[in-house]
Amino acid sequence: MYEIQSKGQTFSGIIAGTSVKDYQDNVIKKHEDTLQYRVEMFKDYLHQTRFNTEPVLITYPDSVELNTWILLKKKNRAVYEFSTTNKEKHTLWKIDTQSDIDWLENHFEEIPNLYIADGHHRSASAELLYEQDQHLGNPNLNYFMSFLIAESNVKIYEFNRIIRDLNGYTKEAFLEKLKENFEIESKEQELWKPQNKKEFGMYLDEKFYALIFKHKEQREGIKQKLDAQILYDTVLQPLLGIGDLRNDERIDYISGKQSVTAIKEKVDDGEFAVGFMLYPSNINEIKAFADNNLIMPPKSTYIEPKFRSGLVVYEL
Repeated sequence: MYEIQSKGQTFSGIIAGTSVKDYQDNVIKKHEDTLQYRVEMFKDYLHQTRFNTEPVLITYPDSVELNTWILLKKKNRAVYEFSTTNKEKHTLWKIDTQSDIDWLENHFEEIPNLYIADGHHRSASAELLYEQDQHLGNPNLNYFMSFLIAESNVKIYEFNRIIRDLNGYTKEAFLEKLKENFEIESKEQELWKPQNKKEFGMYLDEKFYALIFKHKEQREGIKQKLDAQILYDTVLQPLLGIGDLRNDERIDYISGKQSVTAIKEKVDDGEFAVGFMLYPSNINEIKAFADNNLIMPPKSTYIEPKFRSGLVVYEL
């Protein structure tokens, strides 16, 4: 069992081996696409080193029984307890009695699905390694290391977008084109972020704007209603010419964990022409994508906790 305490947030959960077969059978569900070269590269790393040092972050539905169990176990003496230079406190308890292990396994057997929050490349690499090396008869290949955490205990931030140029538009012409899909409000505040879904922030030429999407009821489908997809469909692709969100060098991303000041500074410095701020997604949107075998647009979410690599090692 592992707990990390950071500024204003405490994350608690279970570090365990999760089944590659469950991943293959979509019992463990995913919502992000993967890049094959990264999957291959990490698979080769696992094959050569024979250990995994960073768990996949997986959520489970909130459970009173499991929350109570975790609170009870926290009263026991920890195996490790230390603070790091970024002022985070880490605490680990070893769960090694057969009765506790049996209870956890039985509890998770009753949960229909788990959802990958962060670590899609790591889980895909574990599957690839299993397919490659299962003939070795190593039972540890049947599992990959995960940090299992309640849905309500994850923190989901947005990924904001910054673009290097206006694709040939003047500021005035760009604002006029935006009016086709958005109500535009000039914001006098020095720093401003969207307060609701279907509302976007924009920083352009030393000024913040609120962009309120006009056609909320006309968007049908889970993917089309996602804020990141709306911004892509109405602004990034048709107006700014951004086709490939992963590889286009004209776009960059700043996590919502950072202050809006980071966007303002990059635009004011002239490196980028415009920045867009999104309202963060929630766990229900992520699950809806996973349940319907859909893939969220790249850089739709930035999810915490982030596990320190090497804190726990799973030998293969």
